[in-house]
Amino acid sequence: MEKRKYIFFGLICFSLLFAIGCTSTQDGDTKSISQFRNVIDSRGATVKVPVEINRVVTISDGFVEEVMTVLGEQEKIVGLGSACIAGDWTYTYDTVGGGQFTYVGGKHVAYYINPKLKELPIIADDIVNYEGIASLKPDIVIMRVGDCTIWTNNVNDEIVTKTITTIEASGIPLVVLYSPNCYETPDMKKLSDEIMVIGSVFGKEDKAKKLSEFIENQVNDISERTKNISEDQKTEVLIFGLSPSARKDGGAGVVFGTDTLESFFIEKLANAKNAYQDKGYFKTISTEQILALNPDTIVLATAAGYHPPKELYEAPYYQNLQSLDAIKNKRVTAFPWTPCNCAKRLEYPIDVMIIAKTAYPDKFAEIDLESWIISFYQGVYGVDKETANGILSAQWMDWVKEK
Repeated sequence: MEKRKYIFFGLICFSLLFAIGCTSTQDGDTKSISQFRNVIDSRGATVKVPVEINRVVTISDGFVEEVMTVLGEQEKIVGLGSACIAGDWTYTYDTVGGGQFTYVGGKHVAYYINPKLKELPIIADDIVNYEGIASLKPDIVIMRVGDCTIWTNNVNDEIVTKTITTIEASGIPLVVLYSPNCYETPDMKKLSDEIMVIGSVFGKEDKAKKLSEFIENQVNDISERTKNISEDQKTEVLIFGLSPSARKDGGAGVVFGTDTLESFFIEKLANAKNAYQDKGYFKTISTEQILALNPDTIVLATAAGYHPPKELYEAPYYQNLQSLDAIKNKRVTAFPWTPCNCAKRLEYPIDVMIIAKTAYPDKFAEIDLESWIISFYQGVYGVDKETANGILSAQWMDWVKEK
């Protein structure tokens, strides 16, 4: 009888220990699961990322860094994928009168807001440094295909495939974004999709949605003003890059064809007409070609440097274009300084506004560009007016203050 008691007692203890063990294992499994979240990236791939993310490497030319800034996660960046992000820029131009004008203090928006980015290592520029990435021990890598470091509109490109395969083989969670120029038809709503993916990485979907909606609303307001302009009333707009490289090769500059995001801005968002109707990015154009196009308006783009309207008006090497209607009628404007802006970033609505207001000034007569741009920066980044004005100057947009 005594023996049976001990056996019975032993069975109870064993059962309790087994139950505790099972509970402990289940708690451990639950804890393990709760330490990660699943993120569906632009590939449609499900990526398991840590809930607690402290170290992020970005392969981007500023878009990812800007979104992380808005989400309040920028301090977690430990490595950058582009030297352009934290550059300090200066440009000097000669005038036909023998003088010069200089632009100093040009900065990327992400860098202006986050000066500490200057201290971070560059792990990708012309090529991706896989050993450099591994040495930083990141919790995740966020890579944007279509940006200047991974510049392509083909997501199956060999470089893209190799980069993804190599990083994933290291065991580091990789979230891949496809920029708007990675699709057959350009569509800036894809940029909103990218914002939402980044938001899901950090568990900040609501804040990401608010950001994407704000940006889309700015563009929708612009498009609403021009949507009823008929085909025969559309203004011709030429986005023109005053590239010194193009001039060195005998051209006048570079233009953007009908299959580009720039053309999408002109024709789909501003409801104007791209003066250059062929296809291609950064297509070198001759003096004779641009004189033949003779566009109604010209908007100057970042192209191997910053290019203000004054350069086209006053530089000695552009005096052969002074017969253009856009120059004679003073209908030349410029985009903000956006170094390495291969796939567009959060400030792209400024480009759309400049195109639309340049093409149809009467439709935007009450819009003061300076006030609108400052309000835009405040709405996106949540900064005060003084900081927003500083961003405007860092993007060399002070020309909008000339009333």
